[in-house]
Amino acid sequence: MISFDNVTKVYQKDWVALKDISFFIDKGEFVFVNGPTGAGKSTLLQLIYKETEPTKGTVKVFDENLRFLKQKHIPRFRRKIGVIFQDFKLLQDRTLEENVAFALEVTDIPPRDIRKKMMEILTYLRLSHKKFSYPYQLSGGEQQKVAIARALVRDPYILLADEPTGNLDAKSSQDIIDIMLDINYKGTTVLMATHDLKLVKKVKKRMLRIEDGLLVVEK
Repeated sequence: MISFDNVTKVYQKDWVALKDISFFIDKGEFVFVNGPTGAGKSTLLQLIYKETEPTKGTVKVFDENLRFLKQKHIPRFRRKIGVIFQDFKLLQDRTLEENVAFALEVTDIPPRDIRKKMMEILTYLRLSHKKFSYPYQLSGGEQQKVAIARALVRDPYILLADEPTGNLDAKSSQDIIDIMLDINYKGTTVLMATHDLKLVKKVKKRMLRIEDGLLVVEK
């Protein structure tokens, strides 16, 4: 489902974010991308949803070489991938339900179906009672759940999570991990970037360990 073949990413001023990375992730896997801050974890995720391009090597997603994916086809490609950011990226002037609905409004889904899917995901995440709340009225854990709802509402095949527990307390972090594991259990491929090695060891899923842009552990 996802493969990197000798992928290198170099930014301006010769900063090497990733160097000769190769791995394969099969459909339905749960994989941690682990490493310290600045190791290249976010860059790896960005390459998967074509936010950036590799300097060298091949990235394939859904058996498609992303280097040849035309610009006009990128929006449709990204609809198959849900992305969760550490800083949530919620629209502060919109309610919880409006934030989630926004992810569907850019598609061709009829308004009636948008509301149905939105309520299904909010109920699943136990947030339906706060659907009229604004982001500033929610806790950090609740805001992260909204970000998850927005990523899941389009039924993605792949879920990418960039440090989703990084700013949360222990209880909220566990809630997010439990949600991720349940999503994976239902068939979605999950890649979760985290610097927390203790968390990775606790959950006991496959790990890609990155240090200074190099893949140093794959297990």
